Amino acid sequence: MTTARYGIKDNQVRAFNRLIRISHQKLNLVCDTVRGLPVARAIDVLKFSKKRVSGEVLKTLLSAIANAEHNKNLPADSLYIKEIWCGKALTMKRIMPASQGRARPILKPFSNLTIVLESGVAPSKKKETKAKKQEKAK
Repeated sequence: MTTARYGIKDNQVRAFNRLIRISHQKLNLVCDTVRGLPVARAIDVLKFSKKRVSGEVLKTLLSAIANAEHNKNLPADSLYIKEIWCGKALTMKRIMPASQGRARPILKPFSNLTIVLESGVAPSKKKETKAKKQEKAK
């Protein structure tokens, strides 16, 4: 497997969504719910999420799936979310009038979202119990 442009391998594909009108902390909560999941399971989780930004994450995920099928000929049923992250973008600054002639700032943050999908079997993320950790230590 060779590494192509920008550190993306042959069995990986990515999609971006720039300038989403939400803070990166709120976006990261939704990203954490789907990180490492197979694509079909992630779509179900995002469709039934009550978070407002889950629609934007779903749109970006569907774009990444389309990129995988069209650009790299990867089957959609073998894809899983290898990496998903968000970061700060610009912040609109507005002013709200306050008492006695003062002004209060209003900050309206934007975020960027990046999803990297990989073809293959998703690694399982099982948590170890205390008993199993003690057995391994012995």
